[in-house]
Amino acid sequence: MGRKVIVSEFVTMDGVMENPVWTVPFNTVEQNQHKFEELLTCDALLLGRITYEGFAAAWPKMGETNTVVNQIRDFALPEGFADRMNNYPKYVVSRKKTQQQMNWNATLIQGDLKEEVLKLKGQPGKNILVLGSGELVRTLMQHDLVDEFRIMIFPVIQGNGRRLFTENINTMSLKHVNTKTLLSGAVELTYRPSKED
Repeated sequence: MGRKVIVSEFVTMDGVMENPVWTVPFNTVEQNQHKFEELLTCDALLLGRITYEGFAAAWPKMGETNTVVNQIRDFALPEGFADRMNNYPKYVVSRKKTQQQMNWNATLIQGDLKEEVLKLKGQPGKNILVLGSGELVRTLMQHDLVDEFRIMIFPVIQGNGRRLFTENINTMSLKHVNTKTLLSGAVELTYRPSKED
């Protein structure tokens, strides 16, 4: 069966994923525990360059305090969350980086993306988690490499900003797997691509 590639995203009601500080007013202990449990089902991260750079700058500090610090409201993380984020291997897709520039337990994916991701999926281990990384997600979709989408929709309309699904992506039919409604009003929808029988 192999490992699955799980795309897990925060989006607004109008589909914006960029700079998700708009999630902070809705952050709860329940949501953080839910995301931690998701992390426990995986043992590697697959990231685009911009997400990798942001995470690599922020997560080591969070590992020291177990707290997410931001301009709106700081909040604590479940015990062990930051340690796992910091210690998991990361596979980074970038045309601008070199392996020498990789830190935070990261390996640069070089060569054919589809081939490299299929190799990762074929290795023993738990699932591979994709966070943020909108451009990477769209490329993975083009190559039919996404096994599951977990889209957490927040009760916010942003109006503008980069969206997860853009106008020039291929049509894809999905099968609904689960809906989780959080006390904050955020809703997580889980879908898997429908495979033609």
